Amino acid sequence: MNKNYIFREFECGLSVEETAELCLKTARTIKDWDRGKTIPPECKRLMRMTKGRELSASDKWENFRMHYEKLELPTGQLVTAQQVLTGIALLEIGSFNDLKNAARILKYARALRDMM
Repeated sequence: MNKNYIFREFECGLSVEETAELCLKTARTIKDWDRGKTIPPECKRLMRMTKGRELSASDKWENFRMHYEKLELPTGQLVTAQQVLTGIALLEIGSFNDLKNAARILKYARALRDMM
């Protein structure tokens, strides 16, 4: 077993076909990677991002990961999109200290939720 195979199969949980479709490559190219040919960095990153192993290249997201439908915080806590959006909305409402802005904040939170 090659380290590329382990990365694709076990770390990212991608089949040969899924990887080929994701990276716009042929199944034969993916099998070559599995045998040791270098995976292009952009494909490796795409594979990580697709399976939630990497959210962004920015250092600000370094210890955040996706686990299926939940975001893992650097503390290890898993939160749903709704929990994140509720927390953002509550912070915003509290910081504005003005309930007139609550509708605008909730609209913003719903838009963020729909993007996830």
